[in-house]
Amino acid sequence: MRSWAALPRLISLLFLLLVPPVFSSSSKPQWILQRVPVVLPQQTETRPAPHFLSPARLDVSSPCDPECHKKAPRPSYWDLRRLLAYETLHSDGQLTETAIGIYGYNPSPNTSPAYSSGSSGKAERSHVRRKRQIFGHDGRFSIAGQDFLLKYPFSVAVKLSTGCSGTLVGDRHVLTAAHCVHDGKNYVKGAQKLRVGFLKPKQRDAQYSSFYLPSNFTNHVESGPALYAPPTNDKMKFQWIRAKRTHVPKGWIKGNANDIGMDYDYALLELKKAHKRRHMKLGVSPPAQRLPGRRVHFSGFDNDRPGQLVYRFCRAGEETSDLLYQHCDAQPGASGSGVYARMWDGRRRRWERKVIGVFSGHQWVERQGASQEFNVAVRITPLKYAQICYWIKGNFVDCREG
Repeated sequence: MRSWAALPRLISLLFLLLVPPVFSSSSKPQWILQRVPVVLPQQTETRPAPHFLSPARLDVSSPCDPECHKKAPRPSYWDLRRLLAYETLHSDGQLTETAIGIYGYNPSPNTSPAYSSGSSGKAERSHVRRKRQIFGHDGRFSIAGQDFLLKYPFSVAVKLSTGCSGTLVGDRHVLTAAHCVHDGKNYVKGAQKLRVGFLKPKQRDAQYSSFYLPSNFTNHVESGPALYAPPTNDKMKFQWIRAKRTHVPKGWIKGNANDIGMDYDYALLELKKAHKRRHMKLGVSPPAQRLPGRRVHFSGFDNDRPGQLVYRFCRAGEETSDLLYQHCDAQPGASGSGVYARMWDGRRRRWERKVIGVFSGHQWVERQGASQEFNVAVRITPLKYAQICYWIKGNFVDCREG
């Protein structure tokens, strides 16, 4: 009798888990298309060849917390030109530096509804944890089985030979974190012969994926509660493609992950040949309160689960104009993953996922004897969108709406 009495409650729970909420046309979280500035290369000069001596660090730290970033003066037009200038590392070891020009840029923080930060809450505080990048219960999902690994959006996640993760954002382009290829002073060991790995199962086995995850799993967790998927032990292998060029903004190289340098912890890789997978579009990062459920999502290759693709989502927290702070569970190796959101595209009349940031990693600061901990993503601002899009497209005409 007790089991029958619990049946209505169980049915209600399954309904909440498996039926996504219904949005009216006016309440759907929508992508706001906007005209973005133009960032164009002006002059390119050859620089001395790098040394490639230091190993890549899979996590970075900064002495500057959210309040510190918010109090920093807004960069001037000339500061932005200097910070958005970039270096290009070629596969033959040649290094070039390119100056840029910025056109159509309005520095007013109130002119870009998809860019302005609306968060005014205090940063969450916590003591140092034994597992620093796991906040309480580990809410990560190991994605198993060919049916899911090769299915969008999981299929856009790739692994770098330096140990980080990346996201496919073009037919031959990968977005990742700058610290995965450059330590702020020089290019890391392995950056010249950088390779990008595409995860593939060694054997076709969808048993775990079909058991643990519903067929439209990501649609459920992007709009409502989610089922839990425990780690699996499927054996995987990677297919590797060499990088032809690597672009890194000077804002990172100058900053070395300190203060404003964190704002530019992103890089773009151009592969030597095109891949055959669907890529994810870029999008200008909206304020956190406009995200569905205020959630962000990303998949990467955490080093505590070797050979597995790990997906997670969590509520976005504090934000600045360039950084998004959250407590998504992650371990070193996930750095460089593309942080994305799924919202309604009113023009195409469909739901669309777009990359709105790059997961930088775990940040912690000591203030008055207490430790503040965050996981941090670099937001794609209109200027960064214009720069990265130009790197991908090679022209500004296709990069005017973010």
